[in-house]
Amino acid sequence: MLPKPDPLAANANAAVMLRVSASTGSRASTPAPRSATTPATVGDDPALTTAAPAASLTPPPPPPPPPALRFPIGWLLDHGAPPIQYRAIADVARLDVPAAANIPYSYRPALALAAMQQSDGGWGRTMLAVPSARAEHFEGVGTVMAVRRLLEYGWHGESPPLVRVRRLLFRLLAEDTDPVHLFEFAPTRAKIDDDMARRGRSIVREAAASALAQAGYEADPRLRGAARRILERINAYLKSPVAQKPWVRVGNRQVLALEAAPPSIYALTMLAHMPAFRSEHHEHMERLYTFLTQPWPRQEAVQIVGTANVSQPHLVLGDLFPHRNAVEADIPMALFWLELMARLGFLRRNEIWTKMFERFVDDMDRTGVWHPRKGLAMPRSSNPYVWPMFPLEEHSAGEERWADVTMRIGVIARAAGRPIHLL
Repeated sequence: MLPKPDPLAANANAAVMLRVSASTGSRASTPAPRSATTPATVGDDPALTTAAPAASLTPPPPPPPPPALRFPIGWLLDHGAPPIQYRAIADVARLDVPAAANIPYSYRPALALAAMQQSDGGWGRTMLAVPSARAEHFEGVGTVMAVRRLLEYGWHGESPPLVRVRRLLFRLLAEDTDPVHLFEFAPTRAKIDDDMARRGRSIVREAAASALAQAGYEADPRLRGAARRILERINAYLKSPVAQKPWVRVGNRQVLALEAAPPSIYALTMLAHMPAFRSEHHEHMERLYTFLTQPWPRQEAVQIVGTANVSQPHLVLGDLFPHRNAVEADIPMALFWLELMARLGFLRRNEIWTKMFERFVDDMDRTGVWHPRKGLAMPRSSNPYVWPMFPLEEHSAGEERWADVTMRIGVIARAAGRPIHLL
């Protein structure tokens, strides 16, 4: 068991926050000096009244900093699984505990997943498959999903299984339609359709880029080159007239045009883990933020690919969680979305997403532990994009069933730049 953080440090942190709050309040209560252009009257004659300016030249004061998140690291160390303990220490509290680096490698499910790796570095013949609900362990998992799951468990990008798969993932970044690298998108027929091959390679390429970015390879020129090409394609689409009217009628159905290239969930994940790259493409990211805040269309994500209408569930067409009912319907996916937006730097800019995150914070009890508003069951999701991150806890009964969400709230708060008060 790791030692709990020093309460003196937490008290010092609270004192700093109190001083900041007090200083902010004193600034707000100080009366503004009288301006030379303030309206004034001479006697009772309204004709001698001077005109007021249309707008003040003094910028408004900055908003007060958000309150510190009360994070129950002591409770998580007592009740959370090893990956949750490590993520709480390293990613949220950011404590300098050298021995904590070994915690994730003692977790039985993580060891079982690593043991399934094949000699070529992959996990089977797929990239994006997730285990079925009936699978006892990780049977049927795809390579990208396995890599991202190990990273969520807290395994370092230089750990042996992730080093072994690195060459394969970098190979998938190439701009080609090689059928050998289509994996689950390989055609079952002898003839290969060029449009379908391009679609499959594009999905695999972006998924591989997301795994490499999460593993910490942002500075690698191969990943940066792939990221630049991916972002430029998205940006060109968002600037084009097609983005305003991306739907075409095929028969009695509205589908996405072949030229439509909205961002995928894999592209967003890649960008979320490349902060330096994002800062170099500020204009592109602003255009992406505007797109992600627009309402999700009523039509399904189906697109013309060649001569067929193909489902494109990985494409993001707008705001996935525009209201709280959507959040309550799929809490794990909502946390995934809020974490993406926080890492992209979008969460604090959006009032709706901020309010949704505050609802999670409000559901934390006086000890900092999250509890659902309805029922006592651990949140579940059937969305395959959530599988790498949730749940990391092996047990779904007892107090530990709240550890996943509690830890994830801390991760989101830290990614959004919110102060952390350790309990």
